[in-house]
Amino acid sequence: MSNNNNNNIENEKQQHQVHQPVKPPFYANLIAGAIAGIIGASTVFPLDMVKTRLQNQKALPNGTTPYNGAIDCFRKIIRNEGGVRALYRGLSANLVGITPEKALKLAVNDLLRTTLQGDAPSITIGQEVMSGAGAGFCQVVATNPMEIVKIRMQISGEGGKRASLGEVVKELGIRGLYKGTGATLLRDVPFSMVYFSMYGRIKAHLTDENGHIGIGNILLSGIIAGSCAASISTPMDVIKTRVQVKPGPGDPHYNGILDCINKTMKNEGPKAFCKGLVPRIMIISPLFGITLVVYEVQKNLFASTH
Repeated sequence: MSNNNNNNIENEKQQHQVHQPVKPPFYANLIAGAIAGIIGASTVFPLDMVKTRLQNQKALPNGTTPYNGAIDCFRKIIRNEGGVRALYRGLSANLVGITPEKALKLAVNDLLRTTLQGDAPSITIGQEVMSGAGAGFCQVVATNPMEIVKIRMQISGEGGKRASLGEVVKELGIRGLYKGTGATLLRDVPFSMVYFSMYGRIKAHLTDENGHIGIGNILLSGIIAGSCAASISTPMDVIKTRVQVKPGPGDPHYNGILDCINKTMKNEGPKAFCKGLVPRIMIISPLFGITLVVYEVQKNLFASTH
């Protein structure tokens, strides 16, 4: 009788081990994150161009603004700056940076989630928030250089002369590539705290009792979480954009985050901190939805082959 009980217990253990999902190693998640980031960023880049232009625009001497909303911005860029190709100015810098940025963001979040959860049956909301914060902090080493170069290239078309990737990097230098790092951290850490904790909770809610979740539900989880995180972090994204843009003649100069906040509030009022909100949501929602779909599919493929 005792031997039968022992055999049953051993069989249950073996069945439990068989059904445990195989978690990819850190390097595999880095590769998956890089590929996912490239696909996602390339898909939504024109919206990012419009978002940057709207956030940086200042009132003209006659009291009007260069762009009357996102659609008008799209039209003027295409009409005045060389057609549809102009919407992709800065994509090269973005793809160079998005590879390590998304790789770090997604892989570090997964690593911290696994580490913090340990042997517990489920992860707590506090642990999810901490994992997201760690991911947001680590990614900045790649995010800041990518974003400042991308922004400089996106804005350069407004002045007629369009800067190349090499010209922007040469002008900035190593130190200049990390200008605005504080603002980037203040945007990305809260963003990742909100995004990854919401994504994890929504995804868990949409996963069936057998642990299966469809691609559509992964996409939906990423879109909802991305919309909320983008809304919360937009004010600091506006500040980051303004701090990193090279000021033109007559443009205000900002000596850091607080100076930018004070001057923006004084000159444009609180509404300025919401500039580019709609395009940013339209970027982040599909970007992270697509990215997470690609990332999860690659993780599942790895698990199925091991």
